[in-house]
Amino acid sequence: MSPSAPALGPVGSFVKHHFRHFNAAALVDAAEGYRTFLAGGGRMMLSMAGAMSTAELGLSLAEMIRQDKIHLITCTGANLEEDIFNLVAHDFYERVPHYRDLTPADEQALLDRHMNRVTDTCIPEMEAMRRMEKAMLEVWMEADRKGERYFPHEFFQQVLRSGKYEPYYQIDPKHSWMLAALEKNVPIVVPGWEDSTLGNMYAAACIRGDIKNVHTVRTGIEYMTWLAEHYTKVTKDAPLGMFQIGGGIAGDFPICVVPMLHQDLERTGVPLWGYFCQISDSTTSYGSYSGAVPNEKITWGKLGEATPKFIVESDATIVAPLMFAYLLGW
Repeated sequence: MSPSAPALGPVGSFVKHHFRHFNAAALVDAAEGYRTFLAGGGRMMLSMAGAMSTAELGLSLAEMIRQDKIHLITCTGANLEEDIFNLVAHDFYERVPHYRDLTPADEQALLDRHMNRVTDTCIPEMEAMRRMEKAMLEVWMEADRKGERYFPHEFFQQVLRSGKYEPYYQIDPKHSWMLAALEKNVPIVVPGWEDSTLGNMYAAACIRGDIKNVHTVRTGIEYMTWLAEHYTKVTKDAPLGMFQIGGGIAGDFPICVVPMLHQDLERTGVPLWGYFCQISDSTTSYGSYSGAVPNEKITWGKLGEATPKFIVESDATIVAPLMFAYLLGW
């Protein structure tokens, strides 16, 4: 670490001293690369897959946003909604530490109680999902009636801004990354939002006729066109890096904006991604894009030879909070 680097806190100091080899060393290298990238004027996009919101990553992620260490978020529809589920229904969640021992009958019993399991955590359908469905249906139908159209995350933000659900908050609001992003006006991109609980509920509302225009919620193609213009604008002044948690569409979608800009729009002056790190537990590679090593992305025009590239092959629920603590001085 350079002499001018900010002092590390207790967690960061432990990590720096003990994490010396293998994936542990990769974690430190990636965190130092992230810090150096921001110190040099770079800006960072977080790409978030998996069930990180249900893992309560907001405990550290929200502070990363508030301290201007994340400037753009791309996430799955599940992560978008599950941060709010946790915000309004945390006390009703149930943890199942013995989930590996559950029988099919045990799983059916959870379903019968409307408890939807994500590994060791059960999300309460009535208190979380149906409560949010009611809130979202109100803003969807209002926009539909007025002939207005918004992105999925913008509808969530309308609900949060209204304040009407504050009485239902069951965690400290400072631990909600969605509230932090709203406070800091951090842009959000949600590719494939249709593949989420609220996406299914929206489809059902269209089928019932509650919503007349299926296009009231804007689409993934519109997210990509927005991202293309945003990337072009931001990188005129500063490089943009990518910190990817997991794989799938949350990472695949945004990283492709660069080759699209270069090859399809011929904006060849737009720079490549300036930093890349992925926390992954995907097997390398057997054709899996999620398991592809960063160098493969050079051949697709996404990263350059000199781009700082890191991959930490481990559990994101362990690695991400440690990296964030390192960067936050905790």
